Amino acid sequence: MATKANNPDQANTPQDAVTGEEISSTTVPPSTPSTSQSNDSARNAFSELLSPAKKSPKHHESPPKPRAPPALTTFSGRAGLGAYTAAPESFPTSRVISYDDEFVTINDLYPKSSIHLLLLPRRPDKQLLHPFEALQDPDFLASIQQEVKKLRLLVAKELQRRFGKYSTKEQERENAMEKALNGTEELDEATLPPGRDWTKDVISGVHTHPSMSHLHIHVLSRDGHSECMRHRKHYNSFATDFLVDVEEFPLTAVDAKRRRKAGFLNDDLVCWRCGRNFGNKFVKLKHHLEGEFEEWKAE
Repeated sequence: MATKANNPDQANTPQDAVTGEEISSTTVPPSTPSTSQSNDSARNAFSELLSPAKKSPKHHESPPKPRAPPALTTFSGRAGLGAYTAAPESFPTSRVISYDDEFVTINDLYPKSSIHLLLLPRRPDKQLLHPFEALQDPDFLASIQQEVKKLRLLVAKELQRRFGKYSTKEQERENAMEKALNGTEELDEATLPPGRDWTKDVISGVHTHPSMSHLHIHVLSRDGHSECMRHRKHYNSFATDFLVDVEEFPLTAVDAKRRRKAGFLNDDLVCWRCGRNFGNKFVKLKHHLEGEFEEWKAE
C-alpha cells in the first residue's frame, strides 16, 4: 500500500490549504444507505447538522462497521468528496444536509469556523474541473450563485439561532417585540430596533488551489472558531485572496492568473475582525481569535 509520502493523491503540497492528514481521510459511504436521509428532511437535517455534536460511543461499545463496497473505495484522498455526489443517500443527515439531481450540501469534515458547509455540484462535466474553469460557463455559474445565496441565508439563520441570545442587537429587538406582544408598549416598525444582520457574518467562495479534486464551494461563518483551525494556512485560506467569492465570477484572464499565484497561504496573519497583524505567529492569533469570538457574539 502506498504511503502518504509517495501517493500523489494524499501527499500535501505547499499550496494546499489543508494538511496531508485531512487529504488522506477516507470518506467512502457505508455499505447500507441511511434510511433517515431524504430530500423532504433537508430542513430538519440542517438544524440537526448545525446543533452541537453528540459524543460518539466508545469503539468497544459499537458493533464492527461493515466494509464499503469495492466500487466505492476509489473515493479517498483527494477524490474523497466524490463519495458524496455519487451516493449522498448513503450518508446520515449529520453529514449530508440535502441533495437533489444538481447539488449535494454537506457539513465540512474539518470545519474551519463554527459553521462550515460545502456545496458540491453533481454535473459530471464540471466536477473535476478547476473552479476558475468550471465557473466560466454562464449558465452553470448562475446556478451556483443562486444555490450559494440560499445557503448563505440558511447559515445566517443558524447563526441567529445559535448565537442570537448573546447578541446585544438581537436582544434589543427581541425585548422590544416581547413588550409589544405583552401589550406594555406599541409596536412601531419605524422605531423598532433593527436587530442584527447575520448575513454579514457569512463568507463563501472557492479556493484558488483546491486541495480536493471535486468541485466544491465553501459557505461558512467568518468567525474562524473551530478546533480544526490549527495552522497558518487554514486561516489564510479564508482570510486572504486565496478564497474567491463566486460573485466575482466570471474572472478576466488577467485576474484569474493573479488569483492563482502562489503565496497567499504564507501572507501575514491578520485578524479578520480588528485588523491586527500577527505576522507568522499563529498561536498568538489563535488565542486572540478566542477573545474576538466572544466580542463578535455580543455585537
